[in-house]
Order: sequence, then C-alpha cells, then structure tokens
Amino acid sequence: MREVVVDCSGIRSPDEFWQRYLDAVKPEGASVFGRNLDAFWDAIEGGGPGWPGDVTLIFSHSDQLSALRTQNGNGSFLDALKTIANEATVISVKFIEG
Repeated sequence: MREVVVDCSGIRSPDEFWQRYLDAVKPEGASVFGRNLDAFWDAIEGGGPGWPGDVTLIFSHSDQLSALRTQNGNGSFLDALKTIANEATVISVKFIEG
C-alpha cells in the first residue's frame, strides 16, 4: 500500500494543516474539501471530497500540532485528529512525532 506523508513541521494553524494535507495528498475534489475535522472524517471513511485514495496517511512531526485548537477552541486539534484516526476503518492513519 502506498504511503502519503504529511509533514507537520512548522504548522501554526488548522488552515495551514489542511493546506499541507491537500498539497501532500493531491485529492480529487480538493477545491470542495471542507478543511475541517468533519470533512476529513468524510474523506477518509466515506470517500468524500479530499479522499486520499487507497493509502496509509502518515503525519510526521505530529507533535508540532499540539498547540492547535479545534474550530470551537474547546479542544486539542491533535487529540481530535488522533480520535478520528483511531476510529477510522477504511484508511490507516499514523502519527510520527519529532
């Protein structure tokens, strides 16, 4: 299975994260991808806009996302992303720190 690595080095906002994801994955429907956690779930589980294809997603330097907050500001963006990864059944998502 092909691996797609999304380098999270230096990301300072969720918007930067989503752009980095789209740049690495180069999915069909990128222009209509919602650029949020719900849209990411829809992409990796349901094949919606932003679908990465039959790949393993690897988020390298994921520890650098620890300061990011979710859209409502009430939670950790990284923790929410890891929750999605743990619940995903279609696409394998891995995190590499450092």
